[in-house]
Amino acid sequence: MFRSSTARFVLMALAFISVLTVLRFKPWQRFATGNTAVTNSTKSREQLGVGFLPVTCHLTCPVTDYATRTSTATRFESQRFTDFPTVVESIKSGRLQATFLLAPLAMKLREQGVPVKIVYLGHRDGSTVMVRQDLAAESLRDLRGKVFAIPSRASNQNLVIHKLMEDQGIREDEIRFVELPPPDMPGALAAKAIDAYFVGEPHAAKAELDGTGRVLHHAKDIWPGFISCVLVVHEDLIRDRPEVVRDLVRGIAESGEWAEQHRLDAAKLSAPYFRQNERVVRHVLTQPPDRVSYRMLTPTDEDLQQIHDMALKIGILERPVPIAEVVDRQFIPQEIKPANIDMQAAKDANN
Repeated sequence: MFRSSTARFVLMALAFISVLTVLRFKPWQRFATGNTAVTNSTKSREQLGVGFLPVTCHLTCPVTDYATRTSTATRFESQRFTDFPTVVESIKSGRLQATFLLAPLAMKLREQGVPVKIVYLGHRDGSTVMVRQDLAAESLRDLRGKVFAIPSRASNQNLVIHKLMEDQGIREDEIRFVELPPPDMPGALAAKAIDAYFVGEPHAAKAELDGTGRVLHHAKDIWPGFISCVLVVHEDLIRDRPEVVRDLVRGIAESGEWAEQHRLDAAKLSAPYFRQNERVVRHVLTQPPDRVSYRMLTPTDEDLQQIHDMALKIGILERPVPIAEVVDRQFIPQEIKPANIDMQAAKDANN
């Protein structure tokens, strides 16, 4: 009887221990544990937030974001802004160490003592002058007395328009300039709060497709090889994490080459990042195909000096800033291949 009771007790104890073991290791959660391991592995990678505005001048930023979601290199997370002043404050405060920025604004930050460097270009061309559909304007001269919106006083769009004004003999006080965030421009034109604007796409194409505006000039026709935005990084990032900067520049370069070879897919991929209708982005990338370019993105001294001199002339810069202080080309890859983008995975993720 005693032995029988003892045996039962031992068996019950062993069963209890077995149950505790099962509860401890939770084999039914093995799949979830595996996912956690993957997530932890992903989190162990180098990561960097990169600022961008919803303009196709910055298209390579969301493409790089998407491409690095599944890569083993640095993970670059695109951070969407709607205006450049907020971007500037984020850089100055240290919340942002890498971003796309207007070229004259990057030079202005250097002038103010903010240690940023231009490490690559965002694009060439890709901006458009739009006028209200009901205006008969055929040139800038016809916009005397009108309200003209620009992204920022420190934008290349402002520099180009002032160059055109000079060429056409238009005085500074003959056009009323206002600063507007790019996403607000099509709506302002439709409401007739402004008469014209010069902006990075797709905010021009939106008014064109809506029928509220028409193209007066493409940037490529005013200034071939036009640059409005550059990729800038903080010098602290260059000093402390140079390989991350190298990965970033390579990622942007490869994303640009992929976009050039897959324009329809680039529109599909980037439209959700821009919060734009894919049709609008597709129009920008194909009508005409050279409306914006993502090749030849190495910043030359000639490119930057031209921007610098114009910015100095109209008072954006208060003193000369040596180009050597502004640019750092050490991270630009010698060979650029297209990024590895799985569009089927993108399609599955959206379904």
